[in-house]
Amino acid sequence: MAATIEGQDRVLATAQQIVKSLNINTKATEDMILILSSFDNRLSNITDLMEGGAAGEEIDHRFQTAEKVILRHDSGGLGEPSSRNSSPWEESPTEATEYLEAVDTIIKYTEDLNIQSDGDTEIMDRAENALQLAMSRLEDEFLHILIRNTVPLDIDRLYGSIRKGSLSFASNEIEIGEDFDSFREEDHGGSSGYHHERGPSLGGDVFVDLIHPEAIKELKAIADRMIRSGYEKECCQVYSNVRRDVLDECLSILGVERLSIEEVQRIDWKILDEKMKKWIQAVKIVVKVLLFGEKRLCEQVFSESELIKEISFVETTKGCVMQLLNFGEAVAIGQRSSEKLFRILDMYEVVADVLPDFETLFADESGDLVCNEVKGVLSGLGEAAIGTFVELENAVKNESSRRAILGGDIHPLSRYVMNYIKLLVDYSDSLNALLPNSQDLDRGSSELDDIDSGDTLSPVSCRLLSLITSLESKLEEKSRLYDDNAMRYIFLMNNILYIVQKVKDSELRNLLGDRWIRKHRGQIRQWHTSYLRAAWGKALLCLKDEGIGGGSSSASKLVLKERFKNFNACFEDIYRIQSSWKVADDQLREELRISISEKVLPAYRAFVGRFGGQLDSGRHAGKYVKYSPDDLENYLLDLFEGQAAQLNNMKRKGT
Repeated sequence: MAATIEGQDRVLATAQQIVKSLNINTKATEDMILILSSFDNRLSNITDLMEGGAAGEEIDHRFQTAEKVILRHDSGGLGEPSSRNSSPWEESPTEATEYLEAVDTIIKYTEDLNIQSDGDTEIMDRAENALQLAMSRLEDEFLHILIRNTVPLDIDRLYGSIRKGSLSFASNEIEIGEDFDSFREEDHGGSSGYHHERGPSLGGDVFVDLIHPEAIKELKAIADRMIRSGYEKECCQVYSNVRRDVLDECLSILGVERLSIEEVQRIDWKILDEKMKKWIQAVKIVVKVLLFGEKRLCEQVFSESELIKEISFVETTKGCVMQLLNFGEAVAIGQRSSEKLFRILDMYEVVADVLPDFETLFADESGDLVCNEVKGVLSGLGEAAIGTFVELENAVKNESSRRAILGGDIHPLSRYVMNYIKLLVDYSDSLNALLPNSQDLDRGSSELDDIDSGDTLSPVSCRLLSLITSLESKLEEKSRLYDDNAMRYIFLMNNILYIVQKVKDSELRNLLGDRWIRKHRGQIRQWHTSYLRAAWGKALLCLKDEGIGGGSSSASKLVLKERFKNFNACFEDIYRIQSSWKVADDQLREELRISISEKVLPAYRAFVGRFGGQLDSGRHAGKYVKYSPDDLENYLLDLFEGQAAQLNNMKRKGT
């Protein structure tokens, strides 16, 4: 049976060879097929054989034509180095189309040959050689198109687009220094204040193309063919190398330098602060604008392969992302100091904000590493923020300066802590997420007596209340540095009123409540009363009727003279001292003057009215009744203006 089949195959092969040899005339060919078919019915399918042979010749012809196109654009010839100096894409779209069609033919021919197990080895070698030349050519052209069509990042245009969108600047005219005594504040909005800017927020409608859109079609055409031919690795590598450099250049334009962790930790704070601000802005722009742009570009260029699309995107963007994350990590593990807290919180919030974007951009398994790195930096920044906040709490509790503030003015510690807290309120959401949920203060704590009973304290409210309570305790300690009780009360009023106003005029009011404010205002009123008693009690004793005999005896006159002399001395002493004291708040200063006037002037006016006429009316009478009630009232206006105002008043009055 096997011998019969083998004989039939030889007959068919011989018949086919005869017909092929005579295949110079259509009529002759048809006649020969008819003769052979009638001679042996086994040759009846020879027509199909001949049609297949004709089709094969047509394929050979298309391959040869395509091969010539490939070789024409590679003047070095097969197996020799290419000496191309120009590209058809640059010179003629028609030639580019012709070349791509030739590549398609070579790819198809190669695929067909690979299917046939008994294909011609020589033809296979020629096809693979042509394909290799074509892929090398396409790889070069892919590189050139990427480079030629790259668009640099226009930072001015980008920021212009951002300004048209939503802006969210939080600024306070304060300066957070490295210690309490270095703290400065412009109470009246002076231009020398420090602005803590949190930066603009980016909406989802800011787009930047870093490549000319018309080049995308050409890139996709090349990528499709390289992937189909099994050259996806080379294509991906070229693409990633070029686009990686583009993103590196963008980071440079955005002011983000490539720094090691050690270099970051050696940078002076003011310089580091500027770098942190630039980093925060760069993260927003890179993730929400540039990375999404790169993702779109990868999806367009590599639409034929999900795998290559993801790999190309990750390989392109990983270096840029890691450079950003390295800086964040360096800040997170750096030395903790209170002035860094707000920038660290800004960094934490921007990373938390873009984490969902990262998870969208790097959703594939190949992007898991990137997302894990982002989460690690976010966690590190959160720990750094809380650690820095604890440093502040400890610094306030351990503050031990023994220098009394001149004139009983607001202590730098009060300014530092309250402005610090006022800024922290803007970060309540983040701090509530980071701080432990358990409250350090239980409902039996005296600190909670000031809080509305129905209020539930959030973690940040609890910690801020504790911090303010620590500050109040420190101020109470520092008030005892003053030997003069009256000045002690002025110091306490100045500082507690400052704290109350900071709470009342900010979001702290919502955290601590009106009850807290009312209680502290009541405390200020008590100190107000205590001040009047301590400062003016001795002077008012001089104006008492007790101890002054009736009539105009010499003894009575001596007592009166002594009383007037003592009052004058007390008043002049009070004026000399307290005109150099400082009450910063205008309303409190005015209230103190009014209280003094209401207590002193009526008593003095009555005393002078009753006893002033009993003194000798000679030239020495003015030595005892030195001041009229109006004079006293005018002098009272100079109290609590501070040392500089005191000097001016002395010059004005000629004293």
